[in-house]
Amino acid sequence: MPSVLHAPAPGWTTDTDVVVIGSGIAGLVAALRCRPHGRVLLVTKALLDAGSTRWAQGGIAAALAPDDTPEDHLADTLTAGVGLCDVDAVRALVTEGPDAVRDLIGLGAAFDRSTGGEIALTREGGHHRRRIAHAGGDATGAEISRALLAALKDSGVEVIEHALVLDLLKDGAGRAAGVTLHVMGEGQPGGVGAVRARAVVLATGGLGQVFSATTNPEVSTGDGVALALRAGAEVADLEFVQFHPTVLWLGADARGQQPLISEAVRGEGAQLVDHTGERFMLGRHDLAELAPRDVVAKGIMNRMRETGASHMLLDGRHFGAAMWENRFPTILAACRHHGIDPVTRPVPVVPAAHYASGGVRTDLHGRTSVPGLYACGEVACTGVHGANRLASNSLLEGLVFAARIATALEQDLAATSLRPPPAGAVDGADQDAGVPVGSGLVGGEARGEIQRIMTSYAGVLRGADGLERAARELAGLGQDAGAEPGVAAWEVTNLHTVASAIVAAARRRAETRGSHWREDFPGRADGAWRGHLVTRLAGDVLATRYEPLEGKRS
Repeated sequence: MPSVLHAPAPGWTTDTDVVVIGSGIAGLVAALRCRPHGRVLLVTKALLDAGSTRWAQGGIAAALAPDDTPEDHLADTLTAGVGLCDVDAVRALVTEGPDAVRDLIGLGAAFDRSTGGEIALTREGGHHRRRIAHAGGDATGAEISRALLAALKDSGVEVIEHALVLDLLKDGAGRAAGVTLHVMGEGQPGGVGAVRARAVVLATGGLGQVFSATTNPEVSTGDGVALALRAGAEVADLEFVQFHPTVLWLGADARGQQPLISEAVRGEGAQLVDHTGERFMLGRHDLAELAPRDVVAKGIMNRMRETGASHMLLDGRHFGAAMWENRFPTILAACRHHGIDPVTRPVPVVPAAHYASGGVRTDLHGRTSVPGLYACGEVACTGVHGANRLASNSLLEGLVFAARIATALEQDLAATSLRPPPAGAVDGADQDAGVPVGSGLVGGEARGEIQRIMTSYAGVLRGADGLERAARELAGLGQDAGAEPGVAAWEVTNLHTVASAIVAAARRRAETRGSHWREDFPGRADGAWRGHLVTRLAGDVLATRYEPLEGKRS
């Protein structure tokens, strides 16, 4: 194992050159790549392998096949992004992606192979080529996490597990100077302390726990986005929360993390049908079940409303037992655990919150609007995804842009004489860290209420009345805030901050585009809304501005 720092006493401090927050693919790659440039401390909220990466089923997209090209991958990504992708960011992703995957293989990641020994590739929604590399059938994330953690073992990167990041520390010039953390060690509070650093890399993952049902693990409470907002950083495109079309339906009262039925199942030929057996995606898009995720999610929701059904069905019975067991063993086990055998019956599915296409706004090398603060992975908004992430681009984005941060840091750290400020020269290492939108900390008991509000009024289907109600009810929770500090309150405060920012952007965007679907504005309006909504937190007030793409990043 890497060097693990044990839970220190309250008020502790430690120094490093780079502190990386998060241990998914983006955080692990950032830590490994930054290690040659100085001392690196990796901080993770739970265990090293407890984030979203290990749950990734489908695979990682890259132009690895002889009949595929980065330009083809770029075209599919731009189409899925519905006019809001940063073309330069996408070009960096697709051109650097194949070598990034090969580097991953060099670290020991074992992808599935064809009978001829080549990497086995499949298709997913929005892709016109077979370019999805996978491992263990449907356990790609787990294999990538395993390989990266093995590489971390002897890298010299130090690790703090069970640590919730609270707030960014800044020096007198407004530059990031570290973070405050609450460390839990061996079941006992380690107290709030400070990591003083020359650079901070956010790789905290997603925000899916803001909704009642999500594919995200329990740790995905939007901590990085909330921290960045409180630090004065810009966030962008938060209205574009992708709902995965096919999540195992466990009943109307299901809450928390739900089992994902990978898009690769549809890529291999499973069909979406309603309760009469009709393939309702035919005629809605030329790719039918393999349309981009927003199209499929909307198709499922529309058919549910038309028929009054609580869910739709994914039929893969024609695969046979051998294919289910060999190609999708993880999904098969999850379904059978819940009493459903996809070999003999269609799988009940519904859309659920899956991926945030927006996040902390960065340039092409992960720099945020706060000097010294960087972001990569799902917490970041690099411009790659636009209004809707293309399937299996997320793992690739983590690989490519974490490596780009390391390149930038080699230059940025060398260009400055900054050192971590001396003890006592930074603020924030106290129990009151983490003041959100509102007047104080939101109590842990409000978690379910925030999730109810967001699922009811800011989920797959949105409208002016519902979004206004969501904003009003969230504001009420903020006004009533005043909870005692603690992990539950800090997490729920982050959820409240992020939920408020999502609703603010969703209310502003008066059109339907990508994963943002307004029932009162069902059309796409390029003339008025081909641009980004950028949000900052000033005091306790969220301010959102519109930036048209014309003449800017496009």
